[in-house]
Amino acid sequence: MIRFMLMVNRQGQTRLSRYYQPVELSRRAQLEADVVRCCLSRRKDQCSFVDYKDFKLVYRQYAALYVVVGVTDNENELSVYELLHNFVEVLDKYFSRVSELDIMFNLDRVHIILDEMIQNGHVVETNKSRVLAPLTALDKMADG
Repeated sequence: MIRFMLMVNRQGQTRLSRYYQPVELSRRAQLEADVVRCCLSRRKDQCSFVDYKDFKLVYRQYAALYVVVGVTDNENELSVYELLHNFVEVLDKYFSRVSELDIMFNLDRVHIILDEMIQNGHVVETNKSRVLAPLTALDKMADG
């Protein structure tokens, strides 16, 4: 099960966070700081799977952004690793070469994409066209 998903830049600033299990607000900042420190301090030749406290971290770097997912021990790391890539591909398809600014200024749309893919910590959809269908409909309504 997926416990949380974060998108952070190289400076460690969180650009997106979604928690699928309750975490107190006071603990979130500390958790995010520790997780980001753990992932950013690793070299490129090291594995993208990290045991961290009572769960595992799976992360991928895309240009200046890191996508980090915390999963339970019984989750398949490779499938989560591929899910991260699929998520970024969907963002690329929607934003035409996604950037950190796209995420910052369209956070609501990024959350819609993420919610179409993951619900209650479980992957529910990976098909890019199906994931983007609600946003396509919203964009058509907005254009009139």
